[in-house]
Amino acid sequence: MAEIVLVTGANGQLGREFQVLSAQFPHFEFHFFDHSILDISDKEALENAFVSIKPDYVLNCAAYTAVDKAESEQELAFKINSDAVELLAEVTQNFDSKLIHFSTDYVFDGNKNTPYSETDPTNPINVYGHCKLAGEKKLSEHPNALIIRTSWLYSSFGSNFVKTMLRLAENRSELRVVCDQLGTPTYAHDLAKMVLNNLTKLGELGNNIYHYSNEGVCSWYDFAHAIFDISGKDMKLYPVRTEDYPTAAARPIYTVLDKRKIKSLVENKIPYWRNSLKECIDLIKENNE
Repeated sequence: MAEIVLVTGANGQLGREFQVLSAQFPHFEFHFFDHSILDISDKEALENAFVSIKPDYVLNCAAYTAVDKAESEQELAFKINSDAVELLAEVTQNFDSKLIHFSTDYVFDGNKNTPYSETDPTNPINVYGHCKLAGEKKLSEHPNALIIRTSWLYSSFGSNFVKTMLRLAENRSELRVVCDQLGTPTYAHDLAKMVLNNLTKLGELGNNIYHYSNEGVCSWYDFAHAIFDISGKDMKLYPVRTEDYPTAAARPIYTVLDKRKIKSLVENKIPYWRNSLKECIDLIKENNE
């Protein structure tokens, strides 16, 4: 009998990738819910969904992700990324299901210059990082909840840095992009595939944290340069420092994630960020998105 997988936030970048991949995993029975169908801050709605579906696994892709906006919408950001996450964990545990929750590299302050491991001290420097960390701390009280931190997520779906750069290339000939923030872009398709390939294994790990991103390191400037290079767009890029490009939310300077822990678990090799970027851009071109 197929194991049942409930996916929240199903119309976001990661949720859409799970939808695309679901056909390749017929041994799972998927149920996809976006916010309009299932509000994870509504306990009664959650319990009704669990009673109806009886999920073995819950993949929580529901999240508040507007980093700059979170500075002025703190209450909403904490409600979605912390309070609702705690509620989801409680209901998941009551129904003896396994929860996999996705968090962020922004729980770190960026003051290291070597990759962050799962045991490194957290110290967020913006509201988004604080509310995601608050959600992590609440999950630490639930033995059935596993956290996967990722970084610089993008996809052929939704709004993200890759699609913004491609859109700007339609009517701009030059751009200034920050060159002194280092991290690793993560193709949401790769993350979703890794999770589904290892779902049973991940579900058995209980209360744990893992880091996942694509391989390699780059700056936002490098990332933008690769986007225009791969897509064949003619764009003149100028590197600027963080201090010359003020944003509402402070950004950590360095958030490369140490993936040794996840590598010891998964069988599939993690793709290099530029190779995955080409896959995504080819797909965007193919779909005329």
